[in-house]
Amino acid sequence: MSENWIEVGNLNEIPALGARIVETQDGNIAVFRTKDDEVFAVRDKCPHKGGPLSQGIVSGKKVACPLHDWKINLDSGEAVAPDEGCAATFPVKMDGDKILLSLTPNEGCPNS
Repeated sequence: MSENWIEVGNLNEIPALGARIVETQDGNIAVFRTKDDEVFAVRDKCPHKGGPLSQGIVSGKKVACPLHDWKINLDSGEAVAPDEGCAATFPVKMDGDKILLSLTPNEGCPNS
């Protein structure tokens, strides 16, 4: 698996508990920043009804979909029980303050 890393901005360009959208040919990816400055990347599409996760509220390592309040784990993309479903996640890494994103999804969320 070859990872295709792209620079998507600096950490300080994403507000704490906020997100930034990266547009790709395969759909938007939401890059989230937690209050502890951890960075996660998740397909910007809730597995429930396709709501824009980038517009949701971040709490800890989860985001709440703005449409129906489904909670999605930012590290795995899995919906929090009792809800079921998964949004694809993408590798991210830091190079100083620069955020690098791989456009190759992590394994674990089929059909997302």
